[in-house]
Amino acid sequence: MAELAEDVDDFIRPESVPSTATTPTVEQADHDDDGDASQRKASKTTPGSSSASTTRNAFTELMKPKKPHQPAAFKPSQSLASKASQVIRGVWRGALIEYITNPERFPTQVLRVTEHTVLIKDAFPKATIHLLLLPRSPEHYLLHPHAALADEAFLAVVRNEAAVAARLAAAELARQLGSFSASMKARNEAMDRGVPFDELPPGRDYGKEIKVGVHAHPSMAHLHVHVISRDMHSDRVRHRKHYNSFNTPFFVPLADYPLKEGDVRLETAYQNGNLAKDLVCWRCGKVFGNRFAELKKHLDEEFEEWKRE
Repeated sequence: MAELAEDVDDFIRPESVPSTATTPTVEQADHDDDGDASQRKASKTTPGSSSASTTRNAFTELMKPKKPHQPAAFKPSQSLASKASQVIRGVWRGALIEYITNPERFPTQVLRVTEHTVLIKDAFPKATIHLLLLPRSPEHYLLHPHAALADEAFLAVVRNEAAVAARLAAAELARQLGSFSASMKARNEAMDRGVPFDELPPGRDYGKEIKVGVHAHPSMAHLHVHVISRDMHSDRVRHRKHYNSFNTPFFVPLADYPLKEGDVRLETAYQNGNLAKDLVCWRCGKVFGNRFAELKKHLDEEFEEWKRE
């Protein structure tokens, strides 16, 4: 049985975390500019049309009507005078607004909803686990990430929500891969024997396998934070830009914000260069140049070793 981080035990149990491989309810397409999984216009869905599962679903539990503790509401700074003058609908670049404003329409895609954010599964995941955290603030969600995350009050809220998303992502990664991990063997065996959670031996820290950040030049109009596992093991990674957008400084960790004036990652030319860089394995550092097919084969091999650590 897979490991579950102790700090999410109040949210979910190891046996109840759903797989992120669920068929999405929206039509989406890969975008070639920067590797974001582009969200096309939502298809018509009827909430509650699918039959309810008798198995407890962790994310469904999270979605039940309740009043969880929420961080204090942020107050946008006066410098953010450029509010969203329009909501982009009807084109794929603006499709994320449907999740932000009407999350209840997408019960199989949406994992968590709060006052401040919506957490969804990326329908074209670039790794074993790939989620998108969507801020709901109209004062911020059409701003460029560099501008939106320069507001420290807003950034604090996003970080708080992202931390929860990362713990859920780590728990799901543990559920999917924990049975293969050598470092999880003793813990899994103890769990199978019914040892109480707080008495289990330590296992693999799957939280270290999760990355949280944004793309320097997002393809989608609305602000979104990627919560993604490191492995890049996905048939949706189809070309160099997809890979490099997550494995070069084009991917800016949320922890690095706000970026300081003069940070090279703010420069468009620098970031365009990152997308065109030689392909380098995220795990062993082997350089593949522009030989993408070789890298993909290598990533399959690395994934098998990585999941067994």
